[in-house]
Amino acid sequence: MAGLILAISLLNTSCLKYQAHPLSPVQTEQQFRARSLRTPGLAEFVRAQSGAAATPWPPATLDPEMLTYIAYYFSPSIEVARAKVASARAALDTAHQRINPSISGNGGYNRTPDSVSTYAVSPAFTIETAGKRGYRILEAEKLTEASRLAVYEAAWEVRSALRRALVTYWTALSKQKLLQTEAAVRAEIVAIYQKRVELGDAATPELSAARSEQATVSLALEATETELAEARSVIAQAAGLPAAALDGVTLDLSSFQTPAAPDALPILQIEKAGLLHRADIRRTLLEYEAADARLRLALANQYPNIILSPAYTFQEGFPAYTLGAAIESLPVFHRNQGPVAEQEAARLQLAAQFKALQSRIVGETQSALLDYRETVNDWRAVRDTFLPIQQQREAQVTAAFRAGETDRLDLTQSRLLTLAAQRADFEALVRAQTALGTLEDAVQSPLQPSLPAPRPETTN
Repeated sequence: MAGLILAISLLNTSCLKYQAHPLSPVQTEQQFRARSLRTPGLAEFVRAQSGAAATPWPPATLDPEMLTYIAYYFSPSIEVARAKVASARAALDTAHQRINPSISGNGGYNRTPDSVSTYAVSPAFTIETAGKRGYRILEAEKLTEASRLAVYEAAWEVRSALRRALVTYWTALSKQKLLQTEAAVRAEIVAIYQKRVELGDAATPELSAARSEQATVSLALEATETELAEARSVIAQAAGLPAAALDGVTLDLSSFQTPAAPDALPILQIEKAGLLHRADIRRTLLEYEAADARLRLALANQYPNIILSPAYTFQEGFPAYTLGAAIESLPVFHRNQGPVAEQEAARLQLAAQFKALQSRIVGETQSALLDYRETVNDWRAVRDTFLPIQQQREAQVTAAFRAGETDRLDLTQSRLLTLAAQRADFEALVRAQTALGTLEDAVQSPLQPSLPAPRPETTN
């Protein structure tokens, strides 16, 4: 009985204690709203990631690179992925644990005239057979590696969402500048027609048409203010910040003016990059290996474990030592066929999912690369051919106006045509940048250096 009492005492003194961590919705909301560029730890994180130790903080201007690092720091989805890594590591610790021994004891006396006392202590040790513990550890190791890759996936989704938000904001900002220029030209045209109507050189319908076109541009210009405000809000959301955190901060998006050259992106290398480096490809492979380990564990469970139970008995002044043995879960009614079949099916399902994923990536990559090449070629055609022709035409009209060979209305109308060419150039560039983002997502690798790839070991 002394051994049993000792075992119970050790159990009470060595057990882990419960620690409460209550969640307060009000507190978490306050913490989110308090986030800003001055949040402690953010500056050090961004400097370490960017390698620019001398960067003043908080910066008055943020470029895509800085915003991406900020998003990596604050992103709640990355935090969730990291929590899953911690859970997988805990499961790995569990897999390493051996089955604890047990102990039993009894005591009493017999009813002889001498009333001799008797007691016994019997521990029990379970011996796992067929490598079951090794298979559990192997499965947990693979799932832990897969959870680390899921952090990269989450970080890439953050980067992708931020890039889309930045492109939307850059589009609205550039559109606003073009409309402001056009509004000034439209106002000049209205003034010209107003003067001509007063002099009797133009009809009122012409003035009305000019005013209608001016009003249309004004309405479009007003709409860009809403678009810009919404886009900044989406950028803040993608960066894990409240919208107010970006108030007064200038966004430098000049890097979007020059997309990567398609000639530097050969399709075979891009496909290879996607198939070898995409996190979901590597994660699915690890999940397949974990499923294979589960299958091997289910097969090993056909073989029963052995329980050894040495015993010490003391009765009538004489000790007795025995060694008991038991076979746990004899394969009488089944040989674990059900779990084995389940794990075989699970492994087959993951194999099918991997093949489907691989096939989809190949198709998406080829389609995205072809689309990017076409959009960049369209943009270059507008930039190098259509836009220069119209700019040259405006220069000729300007020279003719200065020579007195044409009037101001012809000059302003030539400016409108140049603005239309500039708008076509910009729209083609937006399509190219959108296609580039789609291509980057297809290969999960940055093709535009201004938005860095995530490094899961240092994110969040």
